[in-house]
Amino acid sequence: MAEAWTTATAPMVADRPEVRRIGMDALGTALRRGWSDFVAAPTQLVFLCVLYPLVGLLAGTLAAGGDAMHLLYPMAAGFALVGPVAALGLYEISRRRERGFKAGWRNAFDVLRSPAIGSITALALLLAAIFLAWLWVAHLIFASTVGTLPADASEAMRVVFSTPDGHRLLLWGNLAGAGFALAVLVLTVVSFPMLLDRDGGVAQAVGTSVRAFAANPVPMLGWGLVVAVVLLLGSLPLFIGLAVALPVLGHATWHLYRMVVAK
Repeated sequence: MAEAWTTATAPMVADRPEVRRIGMDALGTALRRGWSDFVAAPTQLVFLCVLYPLVGLLAGTLAAGGDAMHLLYPMAAGFALVGPVAALGLYEISRRRERGFKAGWRNAFDVLRSPAIGSITALALLLAAIFLAWLWVAHLIFASTVGTLPADASEAMRVVFSTPDGHRLLLWGNLAGAGFALAVLVLTVVSFPMLLDRDGGVAQAVGTSVRAFAANPVPMLGWGLVVAVVLLLGSLPLFIGLAVALPVLGHATWHLYRMVVAK
C-alpha cells in the first residue's frame, strides 16, 4: 500500500500547477473513461448501502409533513453540494488503475491513508458548511414566501406549484441553489482529485480549481450541467439510479482533472 502512495504522490513544489485549456469533447472522454473504471471496479453495492439510509431519511421527512416537508427538496438538491466528498474513494480507484495497481471497491477506503487526509478533511468541512448554509438560505426563502405547508403532500404540492407564493419560492429557491452549486463547482472541480494526487494543501488545490474554471468556463459549466442532469436522472425512481450515476461521475471527474491539470 505504501508503494502505491510513494509512486503516486508528486513532490510538492512552490510553482502553481499548470492548467490546460480543454474543449467540450473532453467531457465525453471523461465520461467514457469513468464508465470504463466503473465496469472494471463496480461499486454500486457500496453506494446502495449509503443511498438506502438517505432515501429513508427523505421519506421520513416527507412523512413528517408540515414543518419538516419544506426541507425535502433542499436536502435532496443539496446532496450534489457534498458529492465531491462522496466521490473521494472513486478518485482513489481511478488513481490506482491509472498507475497500473490492482483496484477494487475496497481500495476506496485507502483514502483514509492518504498523506493529504488532513487537507481533504478541511475541504470536506468547508463543503459541509456550504451545505448547511444552503439549508439555512432555503429555509429563509421558504419562510419569506410560502411560510407554511399543509400536512397533506398533494395539497402541499398544489401550494408550491399553483400559487404566486409557491412560484416565488421556486424561483428564488432554484436561483439560490444554482448559486451554491456554482460556488462548489468552482471550488472543487479539481481540488479533491488534486489533493489525492499531490498534497500541496487546501489553498493550492482550491486555487488551482478556480484557475481551471477560469481557463475553461464553458466546458466547466457544461460539466456542471452534465452532473446535474445525470444526478437528476439517477434520482428517478427513489434515488436508486444514483448507485450507478455517482460512481461514473466520480471516476469521470478524476479523468477530467487529469485532462485539465498537468502532471
